[in-house]
Amino acid sequence: MAVSAGGPDTRGDDLMPQHGRYRWVLIGAAVCVKMVISIYQYSWFLFAFSINRQQGWPLDQLGLIFTVFVVAATLIQPFSGLNADAYGPRRVSLCAALLAGGGMLLAAQASSLLSLCLYYSLGGLGVGALNGISTATALKWFPDRRGFTTGLVEFGFGAGTLFFNHFLQSALDLHGWRDAFFYMALFMWAVLLPLVLLYKYPPADWGRRFLTPGRPQAQDAVQYRPTQMMRTPQWLIIYLGFTLIISVVLMFASHLKMIAAEFKISGPMFSFLLVAFPLGNGLSRIVAGLVSDAIGRERTMALFFGLLGACMLLLGLFGSLPWLFAATVFLAGLLGGGPFVLCAATVGDYFGAKYSTANWGLTITGKAWAGLLAGWFSGWLVTLSGTYQTPLLVLSACCFVAALLCNPKVLRPPAGKPAGEMAPAREAGPR
Repeated sequence: MAVSAGGPDTRGDDLMPQHGRYRWVLIGAAVCVKMVISIYQYSWFLFAFSINRQQGWPLDQLGLIFTVFVVAATLIQPFSGLNADAYGPRRVSLCAALLAGGGMLLAAQASSLLSLCLYYSLGGLGVGALNGISTATALKWFPDRRGFTTGLVEFGFGAGTLFFNHFLQSALDLHGWRDAFFYMALFMWAVLLPLVLLYKYPPADWGRRFLTPGRPQAQDAVQYRPTQMMRTPQWLIIYLGFTLIISVVLMFASHLKMIAAEFKISGPMFSFLLVAFPLGNGLSRIVAGLVSDAIGRERTMALFFGLLGACMLLLGLFGSLPWLFAATVFLAGLLGGGPFVLCAATVGDYFGAKYSTANWGLTITGKAWAGLLAGWFSGWLVTLSGTYQTPLLVLSACCFVAALLCNPKVLRPPAGKPAGEMAPAREAGPR
């Protein structure tokens, strides 16, 4: 059925068989999209090292660019999520794909730290919008397997640079950062633009087809708007736990090369970590989804967050042992990627799928605070103490706090209808 330009995007409905096979096509597209956009975040330490060596720009100021990128990629998500929930994901995703490639293309021409920060953050707006909409694809289409499919999609973002980092390091060494940015921008457009044309959301009543008493997705019968969700203590706990844990992942994304240098890790061992950390970070998301589907989100969060705290504690105290450094960094990746799945799936379970893009977009703004913890605050602690051991131990304590907050004795699904619930909105067709 045709709609006006301001209404939901229903084009391509013939691509979705009624038995739901099309949702697996969307999951595949979302994984590929996340792999490509992950370069902005998880390859930054390679870019920063090359830019510092070729331009002489200070590493602490380059670190500030990473922090601004994280803030931009995070804060855009509530707004892109609201628009995707209202008008469908395809239009928003096309604009975001153009921004992601365009930011990288402009960054290749940057003549100053300020212009590089501006252009890289502009690309971050596209990265953030695509990140949130891709996650919402799993939340909306798979109420029956929400943990596993969210994990699959998040695997793309966590492990994407596994396939790119060695190529990027060689390109940066041989051709310089400007050429690397230029060709990466073209690659992003070539991959992202066709894939996001596949994006669409399911019919409004899709989740009801999978309702089973006693299953987590039964909560989908109650739909929380973002403002209603934010009034619940459950969301505040999820938000705080997510923020504390993600700061660990961002710490490695922005400081791994410098941490390895302090602990005198050899070149071959660091090359191994270029593969091991993104591999662990990606696998974490699938494992977390599968485990949480089996034993519950809350128990899985308490388990993962507590073990991550133990890894950070060992790394901070005994990181000078090369084998222990490699093992704990890999395990930190294997445990640290879990919150992207666990918290996203819990938001879908607790607050429903209808507004899940906007609800998850609000929740992931915790990543901006995590960026400050991992970037500026960790750098300040290193300056103050003269060692990376200090922020590692502080982040270890943060992990233990998050584990206590998210255990099933504290974090439980909200009971009853949302506070201030209004009359149900008119249900639209598939978007």
